[in-house]
Parts: sequence; C-alpha cells; structure tokens
Amino acid sequence: MCGVTGALAPGTAAGMWESILQGMACSMSHRGPDDHGVWFDAEKGIGLAHRRLSILDLSPEGHQPMLSASKRYVLTYNGEVYNYPELRKELEAADLAPDWRGHSDTEVLLAAFDAWGVREAASKFVGIFAFGVWDRGEKVLYLVRDQVGIKPLYYGEIDHGVLAFGSELKAIRAHHAFQDSVDRNSLALLLRHNYIGSPRTIHEKVYKLEPGTILEARWDPDNRAFKTEKHVYWSARTAFERGIREPLDLSDNDAIEALDALLRTSVKSQMVSDVPLGAFLSGGYDSSTVVALMQAQSDRPVKTFSIGFQEADFNEAPYARKIAEHLGTDHTELYVTPEDGLAIIPRLPVLFDEPFADSSQIPTFLLSELTRKHVTVSLSGDGGDELFAGYSRYFVTRALWRTMGWMPVSMRHLGVACLELASRIPGFERVAQATPFLSQHIGFRPSRDRFKKLADILSVETREELYRHIVSHWKQPDRIVLGASEPSTVLNEHGRWVKTEDLMTHMTYADTVTYLPDDILVKVDRASMGVSLEARVPLLDHRIVEFAARVPLEQKVRSGKGKWLLRQVLDRYVPKEMVDRPKMGFGVPIDSWLRGPLRDWAEALLSPERLKREGFFDPEPIRHRWNEHLSGTRHWHYYLWDVLMFQAWLEGQPGHR
Repeated sequence: MCGVTGALAPGTAAGMWESILQGMACSMSHRGPDDHGVWFDAEKGIGLAHRRLSILDLSPEGHQPMLSASKRYVLTYNGEVYNYPELRKELEAADLAPDWRGHSDTEVLLAAFDAWGVREAASKFVGIFAFGVWDRGEKVLYLVRDQVGIKPLYYGEIDHGVLAFGSELKAIRAHHAFQDSVDRNSLALLLRHNYIGSPRTIHEKVYKLEPGTILEARWDPDNRAFKTEKHVYWSARTAFERGIREPLDLSDNDAIEALDALLRTSVKSQMVSDVPLGAFLSGGYDSSTVVALMQAQSDRPVKTFSIGFQEADFNEAPYARKIAEHLGTDHTELYVTPEDGLAIIPRLPVLFDEPFADSSQIPTFLLSELTRKHVTVSLSGDGGDELFAGYSRYFVTRALWRTMGWMPVSMRHLGVACLELASRIPGFERVAQATPFLSQHIGFRPSRDRFKKLADILSVETREELYRHIVSHWKQPDRIVLGASEPSTVLNEHGRWVKTEDLMTHMTYADTVTYLPDDILVKVDRASMGVSLEARVPLLDHRIVEFAARVPLEQKVRSGKGKWLLRQVLDRYVPKEMVDRPKMGFGVPIDSWLRGPLRDWAEALLSPERLKREGFFDPEPIRHRWNEHLSGTRHWHYYLWDVLMFQAWLEGQPGHR
C-alpha cells in the first residue's frame, strides 16, 4: 500500500517541480516508508509522486512513478490488484505483453493501459486501488478509484491553473498554491453523520473521487482552463438494481456453497504477499469468517490480532480468543487502558486529515498499531453488515415503520404533541413507570429522553426519512453551523435511491454507498496507513458485492436476525455457539471519558468565547448539550464528539487564531 500525489499545473517553473512533488509526497511518508519517487514533465505541466510500502516485488523494479513499456503512460498507484496474475496471462495469450522487468502488479496495470486503454483496463481490475496515470500521447490525466471506495483519492483545482490530487488531503495542502477555506456546508454534514460524505471534503474546492469512477482532466490552452469529465465504470446502484430485477434463485444449500466459494477465492487472492501477513479478529461473524477461510487455506497458523478493554461492555477479546483457539491461529491480544486510548486523541486530527468523528477510530488505530508490530498486511472483516443486513438499526427502523407507517401524518403530529406535553408533566418519571403498557408490550422504558426521541421519530413522514433520522446525530445541523446550507445526499435525494419497495434493501444500499466508503473504510485506511499497515477487505471484492445484491432478503434475514447466509458459511468452520451472541460495537466509552479525563480538554474546545471567536457554530445549543451531558441528564457524547473533532482539527490548521 502506498501514497500517491501529483499536480497538473501548466506554467509551473521547471526548477520548482522537484521540490513541490517531494513536499507533497513527504507529507504522506507514513503511507510509504520504504521508497519514494517523483516524475515530471515541466513542458507539459504535469508531475507525479509516490511513497511506497513494499508488499509485492520488493525489488527496485517496483519503483514508482513507473512508465509503461511504450513510454506512453506514467503511473503512480496505491493499492493491490488481486487478479493481476490472470491479467498478465491474458496479455501474454493475446501477444500484448511487454518484456516483463519484475513481477509487480504495477507493471501489469501499465501493460493493460498500453493494450486496452485506461477505461477498459480499469473495468477489468479486481482489488483495492486509487491511482493517477498520465497519458503522454493524449495529454490527459486520469484519476481512478476502486469499485467500492476502499482506497481514498482526493482532487481539486486549488488555484487557477493548478489541479492537485493525493491519497490524503495533507498532500494537496502541501502544494504551495493551496489556499482554500472551510466549507460550512460540509461541516453541517459532519454534524449530521460524523463524517463528510463523498464527493465533498472540509475544503470548498477539494473533492473525494467517488468509488468506481474515472476522472479525466486536461488543460485547454486556448481558454486557459481545465476540462474535466467523469466516467462511472462500476456502480453499486447498478448492482443493487440488477439484484432487485434478477434475484438469485438458489436453494439454501446452493446459496451457501456459492458464497463459500466466492469468499474462499477472495480470501486466497488477498493472502498473496511478499511480506508478513495476518488478520484482525474480533470474534464476530465477519472477522471470524475471514480468519476461518484464511486458516482453511494456509499450511501454517495464521497470525491474528485483537484488543481488549477492562470495561465489559466494550470487551470482545475473550470471544476472539476462543475463535483463535478453535481455528489454531497464532493469536496476539493486547488489553488497552483508558490512558492508551486517551493518548491517541491528540493525534486524530493529523491522522484523519479532515474532521472525522466516528469514535471507533480510537480502537481501530490501537489494533492497527498492535498488528503492525508483527505483520505488514492484515485482512479485515469489514463489509458484512452492509451486504448481508447485519446492523441492528435495520431491524429497529423496520419495526418502527411497521408500527407507525400506517398512521396518517396528521395522527402522527397529534402523537408528537401528546408526547411533548406528557414529558413536561411534573413528576413525569413516576407517572410513566406506573404505566407499564409501553415497557411490557413494546420493550420501551419511558423517560423524558426517550419520549423526546420518540416524538422526533413520529414527526418524520416517509420510511426513507425515518432511516435518515435514525442514522443522524444533529437533526438540524444547518441551524448549528453558522451560514451553512446542508447539502443533499443519497439519504434524502429521492432520485439517487434504488427502485425498491423493500425498506431493508433501501437501507443496505444507502449504507453501501455512504456509511461504508465514507466512514468505515476511511477509518480503516487512516488508522492502518497511519502505522504503515496495509489493510485488505476480502468481503468487499466487488464480485461479492454483486452477488450479495442478488441474494433474496429471505436468505439474508431469518428469525429477526441478519447475515443468515454469511452465518451459514461460518458454521462450516466454527461452532455456532462460539459466535451466536448479541452484536457488540467496536468502541470506547466516550460518554464517561467526556465527564471524566477528557472534561478539561473538551471544555477548552467548547468554551463559549472560543466558539464565538471562531465563528463556525452557534454556541448556545452546543453549550446546552454539553451541560446536560455533564449532569448526566442526557447522553450527548456522539453529538459532542462531532463538534470536538472539528474543533481539534481546526486548532491544528495553519493560521488558526
């Protein structure tokens, strides 16, 4: 795994290119500590740079940026294309192969460009990748990102006549022409979802390249402007809509066999490495499936890693240990203290590069740090919940809509008014506890907090709006961020939904194109690459995504539980009782930390004077929630963490007052 960067900047003085590119690349030295390189053509105004983490072909023949055999294409590439041996054979069979210099997948990619062109070649790749490639013949810069969005790629016209790109925002910021301001609309998205969704970033002129997309950029000398064009070569929406039209018609046994075979193939291809390799193991369904399939195809114990916590609500280590013992892996675990977690927090703004507020970033980094002490590549189980309906919120949302969806909107609004009135009654808790109907019949224990949340839920008008509400933190973030207008996303833009009447399908699709690439995969990439560890995600081979999209809902959800089909595969390798337990989130006790060891840090970042001076937030609602959280009357830690991660990021920006 590596870091890529570069710029298309006609007019840049020839003597400046070397230092510009070196500075951009060095900002990401953690992504590639083994080697670095630059290539530029000052006359054409193009430069590429690379930081290398050597995984395949450790020889100098893997050095980048790399030129194709024809010298037409120049590539800076981050990732792994797992089917490169098959592509190499295809090129050889068609007499399109060059005289190979080494055995890196980079060389195969370049040969594919020479043979088929960038667009057609990209559609053949299976893997995790993001790259920039310069076509010297057509004078076009191509930026390409993998199908699911596992590897990141940012780009933007940061000044007139300067289009820069990079694996991380810090590489773009390192270009001397960068001068961009905070995008307040993107900040509103952060407060709603705890991440900033594609294609937006925290900067107004810089964007994330969407998954499965190719951006073509060229300089128009006559108009002295860039011409850019996007091509979608693979889309999750297309995969899901095909699944709705053409669901698989397989018996349970045939479906289990088919998924087992797909997963085995994906896992085996991702175990190819010239450096030590292992796997994250939490003891849940997803990571246990990946490890089980690794061990089934390995002639020696697979190295597995987990972390544990003293707090029982957050500790999965005993479950992981049992799985490791059953499978016979070489297992390493580390119990971390609150002090270990707290020590990471000052590093988060630099590590994640833009405000990012999923607090599981902390244990993910600690796990990556532990793993990197032993291996350079680690497989992860991410993706199973989105593809096979594993999140509990899917079932909560479905149950809520079944309960309230039949009601006319006017009736729901009346219910909202009644709940709000009831919650203001003196002695409310005593009255509510004396009315056992809610707790006995729907498992709802009355409290002011829960009545307020129930009133908020009843106020939504559609099932899609309900799901957006469930996955939102701040419900009206553009009232908190001064001068913001919250942008539309897949979650509230009707034209971007898949055409389905099934709410479960809508939710899994929405997460696959939003939460998965913009939260989960960002978290894993930054945490792992922050310690120079390559993380691979075999469940997210795009062919498995296509298969999962066609699996009928009744083979994903049974007896009120998700991931039925995936669990049947795991049952072949691990006794059911070892993993059949309630889902446990991978997190840390941020709520109690904010009332305890993080209180002074948070108070400084949330002081009314500071919030007013910086001018991004309305201090009143933030301070109100902070005081309620400190008193213990409400639990606002997720909301507050969104604000705190922006404040901590802002504090580290050059020129911050």
